[in-house]
Amino acid sequence: MKLIDDVGRDAVAIDTAVFIYFIEEHPRYLPLIAPLFEEAARGKRELVTSAVTLLDLLVVPYRVGNLQLAQRYEVLLTRSGGVRVIDITRDQLRAAAQLRAATAMKTPDALQVAAAFGSSPPIWNMSDAQRARARLVTTSQLNRTKRCSSLSSSRS
Repeated sequence: MKLIDDVGRDAVAIDTAVFIYFIEEHPRYLPLIAPLFEEAARGKRELVTSAVTLLDLLVVPYRVGNLQLAQRYEVLLTRSGGVRVIDITRDQLRAAAQLRAATAMKTPDALQVAAAFGSSPPIWNMSDAQRARARLVTTSQLNRTKRCSSLSSSRS
């Protein structure tokens, strides 16, 4: 199964690591995520992430004093076709807290999901939270997809 099949046709929440893998052309993950970014560039899919991703992308360039690289990362994230960065509101912070209360989701993932899929319903129940979580592309989902693909090809 390919990641693009796994996430369906709607908008997809993208975790920070996925953007890093795409930017750095990570050899293990690029074949899995490139189709998502290609669809976004063609206007066939929207990739949604929170402002947390901008924060995370800028840390290393700032740490090494490379302001030009930081600027390039910010432009890539905020001006790429099919990519929408959502500023985090107080309502989304509450929704993220409700997601964390309903699941074992970590704070950054809960923020990504709440930002991508809005703060409604105002109180997340377990099934809502699990469905929303399934729409967040993270490293662990990439690893599961990679393992499933490896198993499928080894059985052929």
